[in-house]
Amino acid sequence: MFDYKLLSALAAVVEQAGFERAAQVLGLSQSAVSQRIKLLEARVGQPVLVRATPPSPTEIGRRLLNHVQQVRLLERDLQGQVPALDEEGLPERLRVALNADSLATWWAVAVSDFCAEQHLLLDHVVEDQEVGLKRMRAGEVAACLCASERPVAGARSVALGAMRYRALASPAFLARHFPDGFEAARLARVPALVFGPDDFLQHRYLASLGIEGGFLHHLCPSSEGFIRLTEAGLGWGLVPELQVREQLAAGTLVEILADRPIDVPLYWHHWRNGGQLLARFTEHLSRTASQWLVPLAG
Repeated sequence: MFDYKLLSALAAVVEQAGFERAAQVLGLSQSAVSQRIKLLEARVGQPVLVRATPPSPTEIGRRLLNHVQQVRLLERDLQGQVPALDEEGLPERLRVALNADSLATWWAVAVSDFCAEQHLLLDHVVEDQEVGLKRMRAGEVAACLCASERPVAGARSVALGAMRYRALASPAFLARHFPDGFEAARLARVPALVFGPDDFLQHRYLASLGIEGGFLHHLCPSSEGFIRLTEAGLGWGLVPELQVREQLAAGTLVEILADRPIDVPLYWHHWRNGGQLLARFTEHLSRTASQWLVPLAG
């Protein structure tokens, strides 16, 4: 039989990115948390954590974390059917990974009513849409929003739509770098803005214009900061259309190539045995996301 106190310690260490914060969440000493991890490893006969900063799960650790995530959700269903089991009466928490641009635009409006009605609290883990699925593989989240269609083992994916991005710059940036008129072939030789090292959207956009290889760029791992830097003229960037309607209307940002957007597909991944709450959340997103996302091509 599983000892869920030991599994809860493993989940807390991974989710809180360390033993000290895990101990605070669990109301234990750091030594007690460490002892629980060691006992779990003794029982499974192999390490469940890589002792790094932050700690990360081993392969067996990921399997145990996946199990914990699903058990938590199933317990919530049982508490709804047998209220006497819910001794604390606390709202359910759901840990999800999603990209910063969704968090900065449509996500809050899409989920706020559902969370209020279902007494649901969300733990948001922000990852680039290209790599968010790794959080599910690691057993750290119950669901994720990412650009990959293929789900991990034991999960399903649902196509929600696509976020539309437009290549934008400030009028001052264009005047400085293209005084004689815009030339797409020169884009690689003027500064761009890239969200982070896992963000390859600009690479794909340049490739669609026949431009291969490296290009000059700033790194800006903030969705709001990305807009501010673009408005200030530090570089050109691919920006969610949802986020800059006011700037486009006011002319503080302009599209560098008329009506040439790039769409990023978004898929919602969730555990198959995630319980009724996760199933209802998935159904809600499937029904409402089209208000903000464009249909997937093809």
